Amino acid sequence: MTDMTIDVWSKLIFDKLVEAGVTLFSYVPDFGNDRIVKLADAHNETRAVLLTSEEEGVAICAGADLVGQRAVLCMQSSGVGNCPNMLSLVQGGRFPMLMIVTMRGDYGEQNPWQYPMGQAVVPVLEAMGIVTIKIERDDELEAGIDAAISASFSAGQGVALILTQKFLGAKAF
Repeated sequence: MTDMTIDVWSKLIFDKLVEAGVTLFSYVPDFGNDRIVKLADAHNETRAVLLTSEEEGVAICAGADLVGQRAVLCMQSSGVGNCPNMLSLVQGGRFPMLMIVTMRGDYGEQNPWQYPMGQAVVPVLEAMGIVTIKIERDDELEAGIDAAISASFSAGQGVALILTQKFLGAKAF
């Protein structure tokens, strides 16, 4: 588990995204993205957009790009399973896509129901042409978010910054 507090790493990610011009933070509520969403809600130049399902966030990000804006999709790993059909638009539409994925079903997971999707996250994303950047330690976070922002908004790629349970810590049940 990270030595950084959730407030510290969430603020680092949020600040880097704002610095890169991200103004829309689409999300399905999750403990892992909660602080980032609260920061977006409180900031004067950003907006948090609550989704009913994760694939709506792909459309939000595409729409933002069409009007010259930048957006991010924040979700838990279980939501990746809702997105493959919409993620096919990233390659076809050639628009940047940045996702922050907080993992379940990996290192230290106690809930057996989280494992199937947890194990499928990277293969599903890669099958849809999404670059995956995994963060397991504190010292990987800053370079990882920079790489994700660069690959997405400079190189026009679909990118998922994956915050693993080694980084986040596993939820106790």
